[in-house]
Amino acid sequence: MKKLIRKQVLIPIVALFILVGASSFKSDFFEIAKQIEIFTTLFKELNMNYVDETNPAELMDSAIKNMLEELDPYTRFLNEQDVEAYKINNAGEYSGIGALVRSYESKLLIVEPYKDYPADKAGLKAGDEIIKIGDIKVSDFDDNASELLKGANNTSVDITFVRQGQTKTATLKREGVEVDAVPFYSMIDENTGYIVLSRFNRKASSQTKAAMQDLKGKGAEKLVLDLRGNPGGLLSEAINVTNLFVPKGELIVTTKSKVKKFNQEYKTKNQPEDLDIPLVVLVDGRSASASEIVSGGLQDLDRAVVLGARSFGKGLVQRPLKLTYGTQLKVTISRYYTPSGRCIQSLDYWNRDEEGNAVRNTKFKEFTTRNGRKVQDGGGVMPDIEIASIKTNSLVDALNQNNIIFDFATDFYYDNDFGSITDFNFSDSNFAAFKNYAKNQNFSFQTETETLLEESMNSEEHLLGPEVQEKYKDLLLAVNKGKISALDTFKREIQKNLEDEIIKRYFYREGLYQYYLTNDDAILSATALLADQNRYKGILK
Repeated sequence: MKKLIRKQVLIPIVALFILVGASSFKSDFFEIAKQIEIFTTLFKELNMNYVDETNPAELMDSAIKNMLEELDPYTRFLNEQDVEAYKINNAGEYSGIGALVRSYESKLLIVEPYKDYPADKAGLKAGDEIIKIGDIKVSDFDDNASELLKGANNTSVDITFVRQGQTKTATLKREGVEVDAVPFYSMIDENTGYIVLSRFNRKASSQTKAAMQDLKGKGAEKLVLDLRGNPGGLLSEAINVTNLFVPKGELIVTTKSKVKKFNQEYKTKNQPEDLDIPLVVLVDGRSASASEIVSGGLQDLDRAVVLGARSFGKGLVQRPLKLTYGTQLKVTISRYYTPSGRCIQSLDYWNRDEEGNAVRNTKFKEFTTRNGRKVQDGGGVMPDIEIASIKTNSLVDALNQNNIIFDFATDFYYDNDFGSITDFNFSDSNFAAFKNYAKNQNFSFQTETETLLEESMNSEEHLLGPEVQEKYKDLLLAVNKGKISALDTFKREIQKNLEDEIIKRYFYREGLYQYYLTNDDAILSATALLADQNRYKGILK
């Protein structure tokens, strides 16, 4: 009798859930179909009736991009060229001139030529501004003109560029370019190895493993893994790199989504390379995504000491979905969680402020590592040991964003000469020259204090008398003067950025890493920690 009553109650409830679910699905489907029909009609009428000629492709591209901007910066529409670039980035191989190039409205800027590749062989330098590729002026090209530099192996491309005010030309022969996940590894001392992992493409775990084996063959009994500046990449490679240090079957990442099939647990699948080697992982504010999976996972499992500065804080997972005509939608499908259960996403794109900016998480929850150590979520991976010189702040960010450090390094390169990396020295007089240079550039930089003062003045202007308004202006002037003195306050952080940029001009990236081995604060601290095993083990306990 009880079973019958239970059935009589349960069946209507289940039926109600199915009915509500189906109704909700139909409602969503109808709303999507309705909005598509409205947009299609609008798009057709606009192109047919607008007073001037329209470009349907450009209009649609703009509409799609504006729609996606309301979500998060990682959900993007990929046209055919973008899809190809996405594949190249993951594969770590392409054919071109072998240089990191930054695109502006009217020019392309050579940021870094890669050693022994076409751009380097042709004598191109960081700071060269490309204004013409073949017969095409960069300023007349609507799309990303850097795509014109790519092409089949052994094909030639003529470029016109400006260097230090002089216009020059060069002919480059394109060739296959390999983008290594591990661009450098070496011994720091007789028993400490150092590996730079700069990206998580398909080569990441295999190259890290090969570097480990080579270093151990040279006597490495301790290891420093450098993830600074690594923006991430493939989730599978993040799992595989972590797997080098932890056992098979270990949970590294959990993803949670509103779509059930995207709710997954990712565990290590292979036998580890070394479960016992003492390990320090370096991170900074530009270590993101897959870098945070590795550093956060190793921290949660108490397998490594994390050292440096708080990481970027990207706890979102994207997947490319195929669309028509060779295009794709790279869409955020889930959030990921480290072994302790924390999500390290720092910006909340779904709850924005009055100006439409994503809100930064400020309320952190505590979690515990396997050994019971306290860790937090919501703001990137916080290192176990912080290094002041590699922290970033709004001043350093502004100097970089406005190319002040980059442009000063360009001028410095043409005014100074160093025979070898051991001769390099950035003196106090060099820093004084940089301060004068920065003062004369009038770069855009607004502090939080300035923002609050200006908001107060604008919102209460009708309430404030002339004397109070003058006081506000005096305060703003004082803050502005304080910015210049802040160059001295943050000298260590700024000089670190300057040295990094300048050294690459003379000795390429390989020379920079070589310089790090004996001069970088983070590496010196990591080496000292690994030499003191009692302290190292004490941190992990």
